[in-house]
Amino acid sequence: MGAHPENQVRRRIALIAHDNCKADIAEWARFNRALLAQHDLVATGTTGQLLTAELGLPVTCLHSGPLGGDQQIGARIAEGEVDILIFFWDPLEPHPHDPDVKALLRLAVAWNIPVACNRSSADYLISSPLFARRYDRRQPDFTDYARRGWSALAASADQVA
Repeated sequence: MGAHPENQVRRRIALIAHDNCKADIAEWARFNRALLAQHDLVATGTTGQLLTAELGLPVTCLHSGPLGGDQQIGARIAEGEVDILIFFWDPLEPHPHDPDVKALLRLAVAWNIPVACNRSSADYLISSPLFARRYDRRQPDFTDYARRGWSALAASADQVA
């Protein structure tokens, strides 16, 4: 028996791959096409174009990573519009937008988003029983952090005045 429609979960999956990892993410996505077809896909520019061509599935394509695509994904994470981040990154190649990559991963961790950074972790993530069912991801509460930030900002402004 198949899963009941009311029990099916549609995830918002962000996909990114550095240039040296694009063939790997394309192969991984082809192998997992049937599963990915059940979810909403968003990707940075070149990766999104590649996956659209490879899979024949709709993929929302943002800017290329170096042109702000990583930051666009990060903004979607902060807005609660990404459930899972699949980011095949190349640890052996320096990238001019490395600070953006670090910021993106920091946001994913801060907002408690599951992250896969290579094929093995992506396989584990999508094969988890939690992937296919409703999962109430703990939402962090940054109220105190924001309050501290505003208090420090106000104290700094008072010192300048």
